Amino acid sequence: MSENTICPFCKIEREIILETETSFAIYDGYPVNEGHVLVIPKRHTANYFDLTNQEQSDCFELLNRVKEVVQQKYHPAGFNVGININEAAGQTVPHVHIHLIPRFNGDIEDPTGGVRSVIPSKRNY
Repeated sequence: MSENTICPFCKIEREIILETETSFAIYDGYPVNEGHVLVIPKRHTANYFDLTNQEQSDCFELLNRVKEVVQQKYHPAGFNVGININEAAGQTVPHVHIHLIPRFNGDIEDPTGGVRSVIPSKRNY
């Protein structure tokens, strides 16, 4: 990312749902389902594996807390959790973010395979 590019997660103009010293959670601007949340570390880095162990731990602690908020507000039947790391995995914003995607009965015809569906031919096994 060039120095002239502004990272959308480094200057948040949306409501923060929950926050810790090292991370925060917001609703996704392009949600897959109602209640889709992003958990984002405050320190700018593109690769999840470049976060410190403490930052990783804090992100997942916040993920657990924001899951409760989403559960109470939207009452989903399940969740998908995902992190895209590098372009080959679909990362489009070069700042680590963890997706918490609420799932509802009937939101797709057949949810079999869950996150395995990122490669459609590997979905059913």
